[in-house]
Amino acid sequence: MAVVGWLGQKTIDGYTYLADLSALVVQSFRELVTPSRQGRGEAFRVIIRQILFTGVDALPVVSAIALMVGIIIITQAGTQLPRVGAGGLVGNIIVVVVIRELGPLLTAFIVVGRSGTAITTELGNMRVGQEVAALELMGIRVTRFIVMPRLVGMVLSMVCLTLYFDAVAVLGGFVVAKIKLTVPFAVFAQAVTQSLSFADVAVTAIKGVLFGTAVAAICSYHGLSVRSSYTEVPQQTTRAMINSVTICLLLDILVTVTVYF
Repeated sequence: MAVVGWLGQKTIDGYTYLADLSALVVQSFRELVTPSRQGRGEAFRVIIRQILFTGVDALPVVSAIALMVGIIIITQAGTQLPRVGAGGLVGNIIVVVVIRELGPLLTAFIVVGRSGTAITTELGNMRVGQEVAALELMGIRVTRFIVMPRLVGMVLSMVCLTLYFDAVAVLGGFVVAKIKLTVPFAVFAQAVTQSLSFADVAVTAIKGVLFGTAVAAICSYHGLSVRSSYTEVPQQTTRAMINSVTICLLLDILVTVTVYF
């Protein structure tokens, strides 16, 4: 009975958590499309800062990881596939492994580690420092001023970084194919383009939107969940990181199963 009660409580907690996140996302998008001059300039500045921090500042680390991933995948595929008579499937491997799956997921993990934790820490410190309470007392909606700009900036950055990750990984794969496997660029490009479809690019972009929305909402939610002590900030940051990774994996499975099965 104790196990049943524990499972029941966890189920209720999980449902409540997802309901709160969904409400936060809906309210944020409602703030985005609702015309209002209150805090518009500051919200726009927060969006720009979020794009610069999440997107532009992350380009070096994303480039390095994408290049290494492309090199590793093509090295393994180019050396192992010909042994089983499947050397012509290198393009399919790039599309399936990198563009469909690893590109969006690894980009999301990088963003969670860099920007997601920063959002939770920032909002947690604002909550402890009574800055959020001050905004509420001034009649400024927290969702419009704090959550919505970070969500918009995160989504835009995530989509762009995902597409950039895919492009760099394919470039890294070609470098290996050219040096290690002596494959001409025309042959490599043809193999990739023949395997790549518009649906693959669209699904990758959709995953970027979903992952960006999930990471921004989860990290903002946990940051605003801090109450009165600075010791709560690292605790909520850890929870935000774990939950962001978990939700991104679940969303990836949902999209992949829906589209490709």
